[in-house]
Amino acid sequence: MTQDERWMVRYNEVKAFIETNHRNPSKYYPEEKLMVHFLKRGRKLINAGELAEPRLGMFKELLAMCEKYKHVNQYA
Repeated sequence: MTQDERWMVRYNEVKAFIETNHRNPSKYYPEEKLMVHFLKRGRKLINAGELAEPRLGMFKELLAMCEKYKHVNQYA
């Protein structure tokens, strides 16, 4: 499996998780930890300007979905 194929598998996994559960993956659940790492690594690559163009648009869509289900602090 190539790196692009692995990236697409993880991307589709994260996207399906968010659409199904209507929440972002949590770092506290071991089965969701790889999805959290995928999102965190993608944000770092965007900030460094190193994310390739075909992935950049797709990842920004994913971040928009994450923003939609972002946890809001109830005590703020």
